[in-house]
Amino acid sequence: MGQMIRQIGPNTTRYYWYPGDKKEWLRALVAIGAGGAVLGLTYFLSRNWLISTTLGLSVAAGVAGFNFGRRDLAAADTLNARTPRRDVAGATGRAAWRGLAQGFVVAFSALVIVHLSADGFVADWLLPLAPGITFGLAWQASLIAGRLSHESTKVTEFVGPDASRRADDDLTRRLDADSTETVAHPGPLAEATEDVRRS
Repeated sequence: MGQMIRQIGPNTTRYYWYPGDKKEWLRALVAIGAGGAVLGLTYFLSRNWLISTTLGLSVAAGVAGFNFGRRDLAAADTLNARTPRRDVAGATGRAAWRGLAQGFVVAFSALVIVHLSADGFVADWLLPLAPGITFGLAWQASLIAGRLSHESTKVTEFVGPDASRRADDDLTRRLDADSTETVAHPGPLAEATEDVRRS
């Protein structure tokens, strides 16, 4: 739950609670704004409502899918075998709510495209699928990117931040030692050459 605090007077303060988190609502506004900007720019260039609406809704669905993927991954990382049942039930309820929101985004986008004035197989059957496909790809990309970042963080914590520098220092010391040994011990060929010169 998010909370807003409003100071009305010197002795009066009002508290407002709203579902979700403020950052997530801002990300939703960013998704809507990005979709609206693409829609307006595409319509300004093409004067075609079908193309502009499809592109705008696809961009909005893609940004929303990426945000939902981050939320799903963060929620999954908080659960483990020792999580209390009450917390698991709460996480399940929030996951169901996110699933409904995701389905609403995809279904609403498809219905808007279907009910445009354009007719034909592409307009009625293919273009309505574009926002859903974009949403799914962005959601999957968010999960993969999050997993890769988690794995890289674990490796960094295991190895240590100065591991590469220590490895470079060890390699430099070994090379210096080898070069010193080479100079101190010229080898049998140099010794044979020196014997020939003396003779």
